[in-house]
Amino acid sequence: MTETPHTLSSSRTLWELVERRARLTPERPVLLQDDRTLTFGDLRTRAERVAAGLYDMGVRPGTVVAWQLPTRIETALLSFALARLGAVQTPVIPFYRDREVGFALRESKAEFFAVPGAWRGFDHTEMARRLGAKGIFEAYDDLPDGDPAVLPPPPAEGTSVRWIYWTSGTTSDPKGVLHTDRSLIAGGSCLAHALRLTADDVGSMAFPYAHIAGPDYTVMLLLYGFPAVMFEQFALPDALEGYRRHGVTVAGGSTAFYSMFLAEQRKQPGRKVIPTLRLLAGGGAPKPPEVYHAVVREMGVQLTHGYGMTEVPMITMGAPDDTVENLATTEGRPPEGMEIRVVDGEVRLRGEAVCQGYLDPAQTAEAFDEEGFLRTGDLGFVKDSGHLVLTGRLKDVIIRKGENISAKEIEDLLAAHPAVGDVAVIGLPDAERGERVCAVVERASGAEELTLAAMTSYLRAEGLSVHKLPEQLEVVDALPRNETLRKVLKYKLRERYSGTAAANSATQAR
Repeated sequence: MTETPHTLSSSRTLWELVERRARLTPERPVLLQDDRTLTFGDLRTRAERVAAGLYDMGVRPGTVVAWQLPTRIETALLSFALARLGAVQTPVIPFYRDREVGFALRESKAEFFAVPGAWRGFDHTEMARRLGAKGIFEAYDDLPDGDPAVLPPPPAEGTSVRWIYWTSGTTSDPKGVLHTDRSLIAGGSCLAHALRLTADDVGSMAFPYAHIAGPDYTVMLLLYGFPAVMFEQFALPDALEGYRRHGVTVAGGSTAFYSMFLAEQRKQPGRKVIPTLRLLAGGGAPKPPEVYHAVVREMGVQLTHGYGMTEVPMITMGAPDDTVENLATTEGRPPEGMEIRVVDGEVRLRGEAVCQGYLDPAQTAEAFDEEGFLRTGDLGFVKDSGHLVLTGRLKDVIIRKGENISAKEIEDLLAAHPAVGDVAVIGLPDAERGERVCAVVERASGAEELTLAAMTSYLRAEGLSVHKLPEQLEVVDALPRNETLRKVLKYKLRERYSGTAAANSATQAR
């Protein structure tokens, strides 16, 4: 039988998918970075050698290995080496610091921890030692190496939990999301089939490979046999040279990326900023309809936006041949096998791409209903055409540049500040970031004035990750509250400050 993307998606494990693609097109490139190229054949061969090196270190099937690494070819090789071994891997976003990393290491009980050493001015190895991590090793340039002859057989099934991803959600501590090879293959298959890509395309990874989008996107490459350009540090206009040199045809990531590309296009109207680009695609944050129209009108490319989350990497996706109205105002349609049910306005999901639950059994019990549907906490409805429209969120989470930020975590830290009587942290619509973080502070009696600079300096000192820092501060005499339990009415704050960048707000390049 001839192998096709649809038959390849039936692979039981990620490693089986790697082997099947390597047999089909061993010489074709899969990952491009600067002047380096990794072929599908190289991916299989080199990942096996890394797996053997890890095996020599003591990594076995089921061993929990955490890694906090940037978007590099070496990171993909390490991840697939762990998949070859059948280890349980827990990726950690590179810009997380002591609070999140320490929690992930403790909760996952990681026996090994791969770090990049000193990266972008921060010493990850020193942080790992400070946190008491086990089995610390650096994996930026040099990876473990060994003879594949020592390896046990690869995993035979893909339904065991072998991935732990982290999401803050609406609580102050992250949640460990449990995935299998099959759930990740299902998610990547959904994305690939929705976008209608071909072997002639060239994709791009400008997001952290440690994000759930990492395997989601790589599965798409393995199914269709085309390459993607990896960007270790994404910033425009510097990254444009890489897009142009490698002839990228598909780019994106989230609303923030669309806005950045638009800003570059507006510097040279009438001349395509990336000549080969034909499609922007992404998700992870709200997409205002005007952004869709601006991209199509000014960049001369199609834009397809989707809906996903750490628990379900691909839920719906716009298709390039959808109507303009649906592409602009909906999140697309679910693929075959993804069930969407709306209960009391809440979107609930069931299907192979849905995670197995959380590390904490209590969180799992709370997240799934009696029929096995995942409660997303998102509000929406399904049109007669099958397209999903999201109208809001039940859970109090801010999505900035595609990353979930817990309002409660920031509120808990600010509550201890002497100038803060009470505080509410909200997400406000932002064309560049999807949402920006705004702290609305009720000043403590007799306290000195709190400034944005002083507040962010305090939060940095408390160990809050840089990407979670508020960009806007509003100081009020009293927060709006209801008349029963005196709860803060955040919707009134959103109504008051949406679309308003106060004089004391600041844009921080992060």
